[in-house]
Amino acid sequence: MPRPVDIVLKTAERRLDLCFDDGVTAQLPAQYLRVFSPSAEVRGHGGAKPPAVLGKASVAITRIEPVGHYAVRLVFDDGHDSGLYRWDYLYELSVNQALNWAAYLADVENTGR
Repeated sequence: MPRPVDIVLKTAERRLDLCFDDGVTAQLPAQYLRVFSPSAEVRGHGGAKPPAVLGKASVAITRIEPVGHYAVRLVFDDGHDSGLYRWDYLYELSVNQALNWAAYLADVENTGR
């Protein structure tokens, strides 16, 4: 699995810029990373799919904390900080960004919120 060789927080742009060792690069908005947090709070407990996370258009990342040699914890200005973004998950979010975002928007539209 590719690993990030560069992770840059672009505070003014509210995004995380990533470059992986296989050449894949991505610019991931804070909103995207927040609504796709790998935390149980966002992903659900016990297999039940929780509702889509809403109201995060202006969320920002305030801090990036390394977790060993396999992940980072992103701290958001709305207080969310419980997701560990493993390298494989950040890679998946990077290469499937357009597809993931389209699915999220469809989910929001289908729930009528």
